[in-house]
Amino acid sequence: MTVIYPSPIFGPVHSRRLGVSLGINLLPSDGKVCSFDCIYCECGFNTDHRPTKALPTREEVREALEVRLKDMKVNGPSPDVLTFAGNGEPTAHPHFPEIIEDTLLLRDKYFPEAKVSVLSNSTFIHRPSVFEALNKVDNNILKLDTVDENYIHLVDRPAGKYSVSEIIELLKEFKGNCIIQTMFMKGNYLDKEVDNTSDKYVLPWLEAVKAITPRQVMIYTIDRETPDHDLQKASHEELDRIATLVKETGIPVSVSY
Repeated sequence: MTVIYPSPIFGPVHSRRLGVSLGINLLPSDGKVCSFDCIYCECGFNTDHRPTKALPTREEVREALEVRLKDMKVNGPSPDVLTFAGNGEPTAHPHFPEIIEDTLLLRDKYFPEAKVSVLSNSTFIHRPSVFEALNKVDNNILKLDTVDENYIHLVDRPAGKYSVSEIIELLKEFKGNCIIQTMFMKGNYLDKEVDNTSDKYVLPWLEAVKAITPRQVMIYTIDRETPDHDLQKASHEELDRIATLVKETGIPVSVSY
């Protein structure tokens, strides 16, 4: 079943990786807007879920977030994290940097111990204002599924121009202040194998991770139903093997099975 999130606030949900997470969706509530069209996305393919509603405004996000945080202050639960996620790429919102400023202020006011996280596919980090905003949050969780250009275009299916080598250079600019997130999976898509758990994919990816020097790597596999049904989870053993390789570099790693 495809998941389309309410906008601008949803949850809290219990996140495998982040704990009690209050979601912030900067995309329309009736569809998906993303610069990737990943074959494993729980929100489905872009073409299947074209939104008719507008993006929430900065003011709408701020007001809805404050109402929800006030309610959680009185009635619970306390959030571990405020997470920018939802129906597509949050950094695509034209007022993403200003919304981050608002969110940090509201977090400090109501739940100063909570973290602010952004789940991003890294496609807008070339914009200085987006890069700067991502540097201000507690957890900027940035996608790098592989360093193989063909695999990216088959699986992540970026819209428009995309260069994985350029993305890696931009990720290095965070100077360690970032978290790299990678989806490992198996199966087939359009009669092509999409298994990125073998050394052919893992070892070049590991070299890129070492060059980026993130403060953490998050590796995960398929958890919910995917729009393409020939995809399979990576096994515990495969994920553990990859995690061990990351640990050997000295970079902390978490695994979500």
